[in-house]
Amino acid sequence: MLVATYNIHRGRPPGGLFRPERIEGVIAEIRPGLIALQEAQHYLRRGTGMLDARRLERELGLRLLHVTNRAGEQGWRSNLLLVRREARVLHGPVGLRLGGWEPRGAILVELDLGTGPLRVIATHLSLGARRRELQAAALLEAMRARARHPMPTLLLGDFNEWRRGRSALGILERVFGDPPHPPSFPSFFPHLALDRILADPPALVTCVEAHDTPLARRASDHLPLKAVLAENGPGE
Repeated sequence: MLVATYNIHRGRPPGGLFRPERIEGVIAEIRPGLIALQEAQHYLRRGTGMLDARRLERELGLRLLHVTNRAGEQGWRSNLLLVRREARVLHGPVGLRLGGWEPRGAILVELDLGTGPLRVIATHLSLGARRRELQAAALLEAMRARARHPMPTLLLGDFNEWRRGRSALGILERVFGDPPHPPSFPSFFPHLALDRILADPPALVTCVEAHDTPLARRASDHLPLKAVLAENGPGE
């Protein structure tokens, strides 16, 4: 099964007008079983959903996991998580506050995608290195708080860090290791690996790559990152 993460730049290309239909087109190209989106909320129209959730479910079989009950708010602090229609929610989803002036957050949910329990954390970290360190530590603490229910964990999103062992990556690598991290930013000339798909155990994901197509280069300032999730458990 393909999983993916995608900073959709609030529905805008690197330079241009609001075009959310391009984002939906890129998701259709990927055909993921699970995808985390960042910057998926309008700055000025917070009561208006950015994507056509009904069409995504009808045409791609992806359903939106609602974190809040506020009208028009599709995700949590601009994070949004879509999963295959038949996925079973075991716990959550819940929103995690990560602080920062932006502000940043994460979505935590426990799912069964058809192959057993899986914990998923979708996040977007801050621009400041020290704040990213604190946010990464908070994510690990959220994992530890649910350690009484051990299960494989998928952590994915825009970490705003590309340097191995620095800030958030230095904290997270202790648990998740350092899997492949192809560049995804900026979309028109990708050379920075800001987006990551991490797993515990690391063998849970393979074939990590950027989704680099003409449409993806026009749709957002990031390319999506995608990976294969082991269908029969890590290492099998």
